[in-house]
Amino acid sequence: MDIRGKKINFLGDSITEGCGVANAENIFHARLAREYGLAEARNYGIGGTRIARQTVPSNEIWDQDFISRVDIMDPDADIVVVFGGTNDFGHGDAPLGEMSDRTPYTFYGACHVLCEKLINKYPEALIVFMTPLHRLNEDDPRGDGYKQERGSLKVYINILKEVLEFYSIPTLDLWSVSSLQPKVDVLRERYCPDGLHPNDAGHAFIASRLAGFLATL
Repeated sequence: MDIRGKKINFLGDSITEGCGVANAENIFHARLAREYGLAEARNYGIGGTRIARQTVPSNEIWDQDFISRVDIMDPDADIVVVFGGTNDFGHGDAPLGEMSDRTPYTFYGACHVLCEKLINKYPEALIVFMTPLHRLNEDDPRGDGYKQERGSLKVYINILKEVLEFYSIPTLDLWSVSSLQPKVDVLRERYCPDGLHPNDAGHAFIASRLAGFLATL
């Protein structure tokens, strides 16, 4: 796909919002807009937000789940890019659930509800997901340490990929190809100093990977 002149909606969390960059012009979608001539790159990223709905409300900002925010996105997008799931692992209270779920209160179910809502709102647009990146505490089954054990971040990624495969939604597996792994000291220092949020240089990797992926579709 030639993305030049396209309008793209970016739905995400703090990474999409721009946490970690020194200059907002270097957020991955802003870089993509500048370098590839997008008509618009619309930022719907809100830090701390999750795909699944919180069973017990915890934070007025973080509880704005992805599903509820589809309604406020501009309807004329040519492409919709969704980048989330790391906060479901980190601090969401939703159980993992099962593939058959269609409720926003389990991670499986919320992934289904989100996909169907996007497909219904954007039946003619290209919908693309990006998997979460690696993070320092990715192997802790309690995420950030104050939730019930749900599984490692890889468990959440595998669920997300299973649901996306069901809907045949193109998925950029940043977990596998981003080149960003903060457990490697030199990579953390250069690209992801806090172990979670990429800096300006890290966002350049994401922009490059996304541009290459979209070009194959």
